[in-house]
Amino acid sequence: MEEDIKALSQHETFARFIQSIESAREEVIADLAGAPSEQIQQLAGRILAYDDILKMVDWEHLRTLHQERLV
Repeated sequence: MEEDIKALSQHETFARFIQSIESAREEVIADLAGAPSEQIQQLAGRILAYDDILKMVDWEHLRTLHQERLV
């Protein structure tokens, strides 16, 4: 899978897709503020899932690689 991610990382479209994952993560984090206590665990689980994806693809490196083309 690492080789597949390396190959995908060369494509700007993949970087934009992962950027949308980061944006979705940030939206869920913002939702925590007004969430009822029974929903916090579900939101936390979604944040962790997004974090796992961002770590798996090394988002920081990917963002640096495509920084000129990402908005």
